[in-house]
Amino acid sequence: MKEFSYVVTDLEGIHARPAGMLTKEAGKFASTIKITKGDKISDAKKIFAVMGLGVKKGESVKISAEGADESAAIGALQDFFKRNL
Repeated sequence: MKEFSYVVTDLEGIHARPAGMLTKEAGKFASTIKITKGDKISDAKKIFAVMGLGVKKGESVKISAEGADESAAIGALQDFFKRNL
């Protein structure tokens, strides 16, 4: 399993548009991808699960990937977060 943490800098946090973009990016990979905020863990491939975390600006999330393409998934998602959130 590979993982990284990220502090959200987007003024509106992870709202509908970036949540949709995140699930689309995560869906490109076969690995199981989770997003964690505090004690809540959600499937990063499901938009309502991601939005249900209610991530706001300044909050930290952890992204983890487990599976055959976990390294590629983590690399792509780190780039995604830096560019979009």
